[in-house]
Amino acid sequence: MNDRTSPHGFSVVICVYTEERWEDILAAVASVRKQSLPALETLLVVDHNERLLARLTEEYADERLHEEVRVLANAGPRGLSSGRNTGIAAARGEFVAFLDDDAVAERDWLHHFAAAYDDPRVMAVGGRTLPAWASGRRPAWFPEEFDWVVGCTYRGLPPGRVRVRNVLGGNASFRRTAFDAAGGFATGIGRDGNRRPLGGEETELCIRLAKALPGAILLIDDRAVIHHKVPAARERFGYFRTRVYAEGLSKALVAQSVGAQKGLESERRYTTRVLPAGVLRGMGDALRGRSGGAGRAVAIVTGVTVAAGGYALGTLRARRDGPTFSWEPIERDVTEAEITAEVEVEETAEVEVEAGTPTEAGSTGLAEGAAR
Repeated sequence: MNDRTSPHGFSVVICVYTEERWEDILAAVASVRKQSLPALETLLVVDHNERLLARLTEEYADERLHEEVRVLANAGPRGLSSGRNTGIAAARGEFVAFLDDDAVAERDWLHHFAAAYDDPRVMAVGGRTLPAWASGRRPAWFPEEFDWVVGCTYRGLPPGRVRVRNVLGGNASFRRTAFDAAGGFATGIGRDGNRRPLGGEETELCIRLAKALPGAILLIDDRAVIHHKVPAARERFGYFRTRVYAEGLSKALVAQSVGAQKGLESERRYTTRVLPAGVLRGMGDALRGRSGGAGRAVAIVTGVTVAAGGYALGTLRARRDGPTFSWEPIERDVTEAEITAEVEVEETAEVEVEAGTPTEAGSTGLAEGAAR
């Protein structure tokens, strides 16, 4: 794992765009370098910010770090999807993991990802993302069922290692061959730093991956933990409303592309089971005199209403304007030696599989879950 030219192991991609997160970026990289399972490399992809690119290049120019931490410019249009695609193309590892630039990973993060890939059918593994509130504690009115608003794992997911429709991109990993089969993240959807806080690019990619590889398994392992910083501005109700509205718009785009049945299957369970239970829990807390109970119930109802409005408007726009995003194959930026080594590894693995007993479907005891 210490051989930086080997195609084995994890390439960790961190997409960055602003110097305002300088200390956060350094902390994210440091958390990767402290992993119990060392990463093959960390790729910092800078989204069209020349000053930040130069500063990071200088920060990691030390010869000892040059191969361990590589700084790249986003080779595509501005936006998170293009940044991730740039990282995927440059990755040397067999697996590509993604970490948000304002998050830190716990020490065994990559270890738990790696364990899940012992099953060759597993194409993607996500983890659990915990909020690190700027104020030091969760706002009393903020329901855990809506933690996805701040990029974190929401209440309602079953614990353990669970099978899911899609992983959450800020804490996720993929086999690199998954991108060979399905292509990269779609551009024209998701965040670009200038628009509303849109999302949906991970959902669209994972649904596309499942279509390209019908036997693919996507998992979340809640032991693969990261801590995601939530700035004060995102603790406010105004941001909550804006984000859920944008999510409605995003879901409409995804549903228009992949069909409403696939695009909304997880959301149906969420809105018919998880959220009603959250409202009842909030009202129960209010009746018991517990702080924030009524506020959480109101926030859930407001969130559903605003998201539905965004979805309705997004559906009308999608029908009028047609597709507004697209995806392309990933062209790998790897050496011929690395490709040859990878082919030899795959051929050896095929011989081992043929000699052994195939794993029974379902023998891992996976619970069905939903993630967003």
